[in-house]
Amino acid sequence: MSRLATLHDLVQSHRITAVIYAAAKLNLAEAIGDEAKSVAELASLVSADESALRRLLVGLTTLGLCRPADEDRFAMTDLGRQLDESAAPSFKDWVLFEGEMLAQSWSGLVDSVRTGKSATQLRGDGDDRYAVTGHATEWTRRFNAAMVSLTRTIVPKIVAAHDFAAARVVMDVGGGTGELIGGVLQRNPHLEGIAFDLARCEADARAHFDRLGIAGRCRFVAGSFFEVVPSGADTILMKSIIHNWKDDRCEVILRNCRDALPSSGTLIVIERIMPELATTAPEDRSCVMSDLNMLRGPGGCERTEAEYRRLAVSAGFAFAGTTGISPFGLIKFRKVGGEADAVAPTAAPP
Repeated sequence: MSRLATLHDLVQSHRITAVIYAAAKLNLAEAIGDEAKSVAELASLVSADESALRRLLVGLTTLGLCRPADEDRFAMTDLGRQLDESAAPSFKDWVLFEGEMLAQSWSGLVDSVRTGKSATQLRGDGDDRYAVTGHATEWTRRFNAAMVSLTRTIVPKIVAAHDFAAARVVMDVGGGTGELIGGVLQRNPHLEGIAFDLARCEADARAHFDRLGIAGRCRFVAGSFFEVVPSGADTILMKSIIHNWKDDRCEVILRNCRDALPSSGTLIVIERIMPELATTAPEDRSCVMSDLNMLRGPGGCERTEAEYRRLAVSAGFAFAGTTGISPFGLIKFRKVGGEADAVAPTAAPP
C-alpha cells in the first residue's frame, strides 16, 4: 500500500467507528443471532431500509464483523457477536459510548491541543468533568455501562496477575457499580470487599453483589476520594481513576488512600502505562490515543512508569513495580511508615 493510501485509510477511520456504532445501535447482532438471515428479514426486525441495510452489512463484512452466507443472507462472525449485549464478553456498551459520547468530544481535539484545556474547561464549566456530567442521567448510565464492559474483559487478567492469598479485605476506590471488586471476590472466596464511590452508584452496586451472591461479604461505602477514603482494607484497587486527573489532584487521592491503609498495606493502580518512546506498535497507539482522550475529556493524562514512580514517592508510598496485563498495567504502591493498624474483616450490613 502506498503512503498516500495508508494516510487515506487513517484519515477515514472515523467512518469505521460510525459503521460499528450503527450496527450496535440497530441491534444487528441480536437480530441475526446464531443463524444467517436475509436482508429483508433483518430490515423488518431492526426497522431499517432494506437497500441501505444491505450496504451497511457489506461494510461490516469488510471489517470482519459479519459474513455473507449466500447472495442475500448474512451471519455474524465471532468478532461481530461481541456487539450482542448478551455475549460473553460483550463490547456493545463501549461501542455505544464511543459512538454517542466520545466521537462528539474528539471532534474538538484541535481546540484542546491549541489551548491545553479539556472540553469541559473550554465550555466554561470548570475543571471537573464528572461534577458536570454526573447530573446528566443518560451520560452517567452510558458511562457506567461502558466502564463495566471494559472492566469485565480484564478482571480475569488482574486476578491471574496478582496473588490475593495474603489479603483479607480488598477495597475498590472509585469502584462504580462493583464490577471489579465483584470479580475479584468471586475468584477469591476468602476475601471480603468494599466498593467505594459516589452515592449514585450504590443501588446498582448492591444489586450487582446480590446477583453474584457476594452481598454477605461485600459492602458499598459512599463518598469522595478527594475528601477521605474509608479504612478497613489491607489492599486497595483503583482502576482508570488516576489517569483522569493532573498530578496535584492525583496526589490528594493517593494520600487519602495511604491514610486509609494499615502499615505495609498495598495500593494497586490499574492504568495504561505510557511508553517512554512511542512506536507504531498497536499497544503504543492504544495508550497514546487514551492519553489524547484524557486531554480532551477529563483533562488528565496517561503516565510512564517513571512518572508513576514519582507519584508514589510524592504521596508517601514506596514504588513496588509493575506487571503488564495488556492493554493495562498493575502498578503497585506499598505503604511505608505509619501505625501498624490491624485490619479486621467487616461483614456487610443486612
